[in-house]
Order: sequence, then C-alpha cells, then structure tokens
Amino acid sequence: MTAKAELSPEGWVREQTEKILEQGTTEGVEVMGRPIVLFTTTGAKSGKKRYVPLMRVEENGKYAMVASKGGAPEHPAWYYNVKANPQVTVQDGTEVKELTAREVSGEERAHWWKLAVEAFPPYAEYQTKTDREIPVFVLE
Repeated sequence: MTAKAELSPEGWVREQTEKILEQGTTEGVEVMGRPIVLFTTTGAKSGKKRYVPLMRVEENGKYAMVASKGGAPEHPAWYYNVKANPQVTVQDGTEVKELTAREVSGEERAHWWKLAVEAFPPYAEYQTKTDREIPVFVLE
C-alpha cells in the first residue's frame, strides 16, 4: 500500500486501518467477527489516495464494495471516488492487487448482494433503513 494514502477521520475506521498497516495484513482485523479487506481509492476532487476498510465480499478472485454507510440516506464519500476513479487497490490478507471497479445492477447486483449479506448479515437491515438501493461495485 502506498504511504501517501490518507487515513479516515472516523476513529474506528482509522483504528482498523492503522492495525492493518502495522501488521501488514488484514488477517485478524474484523467487524462483528467478520473479516475485512482494505481498499485504496483515489479522491474524485482531491486526487489523494484514501484507505477504505470494508467487509470482505469475495468470489473467485473478484471483490465487492458495498456502499451501505450503515443504511444512511446518502452514499459514503468513497462511492463518488470510485465512480470517478475506478482503479482501486485491494489488500486481502497480505496479498495486494490493482483491480477495476464497476457498479453492478440487475441480476448481477442481486447475486453480489446475496454474497454481501451472507458475508455480513447487517447489510440486509441497512437496506431497510434507507430509500436508496445500496450500490454494489464489483472489482476484477
């Protein structure tokens, strides 16, 4: 991961990221007993690299980024960064890959949403809290 990436101002997110960076792996860093992956995105306006730890949703070497923001009415800030700059770095364990994100819809989104809810069941509750369809990106 690049040392130039910025940590989140959100305390618990910053702590997760710092732990991953200190350990050099995402292993053992979890939310509610579920594994996470560390994404590095590029700011839509600033062009700065930003760390985004999210739940691990993976299938056959592809990853999903779920823009849930806990069911808030608005998308998380990183959503706009990924829309503008779809080249994303993914760290899963000690493995680091450069992948390209694309927002999915229809049957493909339904498939990845099912995988996301299996990986982190609270996503289903988050969807009930908001009128927006929670966006899902697939990275490959």
